Amino acid sequence: MPRGSGLKIGRVFGIPIYLHATWFIIFLLITYLLAEQFAGFPPNPVLAKDWVVAILASLLFFASVILHELGHSVIALRYKIPVVSITLYVFGGLARIAKEPEKPRQEFNIAIAGPVVSFVLAGIFWGLSLVLARNQLVSTAVVRLALINGMLGLFNLAPGFPLDGGRILRAAAWGITGSYARATRIASMSGKVIAYGMILGGAFYAVKINLLDGLWLAFIGWFLLTAAQESYTQVAVREALAGLRAADVMSLDLPTVPRDISLEEYGHAVLRTGRRCHLVAGNGRLAGMMTVHALNRIPREEWSHTSVQAAMLPLDKVRWAAPEEPVLTLLDRMQSEDINQMPVLQSEPDPHVVGIVSRDSILRVIQARMEIGNLPSQ
Repeated sequence: MPRGSGLKIGRVFGIPIYLHATWFIIFLLITYLLAEQFAGFPPNPVLAKDWVVAILASLLFFASVILHELGHSVIALRYKIPVVSITLYVFGGLARIAKEPEKPRQEFNIAIAGPVVSFVLAGIFWGLSLVLARNQLVSTAVVRLALINGMLGLFNLAPGFPLDGGRILRAAAWGITGSYARATRIASMSGKVIAYGMILGGAFYAVKINLLDGLWLAFIGWFLLTAAQESYTQVAVREALAGLRAADVMSLDLPTVPRDISLEEYGHAVLRTGRRCHLVAGNGRLAGMMTVHALNRIPREEWSHTSVQAAMLPLDKVRWAAPEEPVLTLLDRMQSEDINQMPVLQSEPDPHVVGIVSRDSILRVIQARMEIGNLPSQ
């Protein structure tokens, strides 16, 4: 699974936290709306103190979103499920986990943790508003934070995947049917129904009541629809690859190049054959691996006087696959480490390379299995 994208702002419990570019849009919008509310809306002017409190309230809101996602992450880590990253988007946050839960109970506990954190924060902020009641500006800001966290928890409990409520629905369907794939289809379908409802409701609201609010609701529905469709596709992919090993999808063709040829010569070989990955040989022994990605790291004007050996990936840095490794595990590794090709190493009787697995070869298998379906084993 790919790591988070955007601006990295730190780590919590070893989990990197990123700000996506879209986060800045919603941060500015929320800050502006809060500042106007604190001022009492036009014609009242927005004072400096209103801006300061609005900025602090916005930062506290997004800190609450991070805590919501950390709620999921802490429970996932408890089940020894690695958490790749947490990313803040325009619609909230997303905790990326390296693998799916193994049991329905794990799925339920991970999913429910986020809304529970949001409701606890809503209670804390509500209590603070009572303590700080004498300061109207600060008290108003804290009340807004209590309401926003409560709404965040409620919204995420909607039974549509990939919202937390959709994951809870999947956990229940998984426990009843015993099938993770079938449960995901049910949760994804529910997510699509909710998304279409938000899109239609947003369109109606935009025409009849308020254009901006209606368009915003429809946009959120479109986002959820896209996410629900992606989740369904991911399950279809996992079904297509279930039971396959690296040896089943690897290419037996092992193109090699000498380590002493120039990068310009290597570039011509790539253009001539279309192969994007080669093993590098020297003195009758395997020296490393050369790819188009490694080639493009070197400035083109240096290709004529730079050897393949200088640009290749040395053996001690090459990631290897075993012939019996499940393709699903292998694909997760390739995605998380951003690797396009991986040699397959047979360790017995003597270690030797028997093939190469590429993302392209895995994608071809996925496409063929989706078009034809599984056939009875011969």
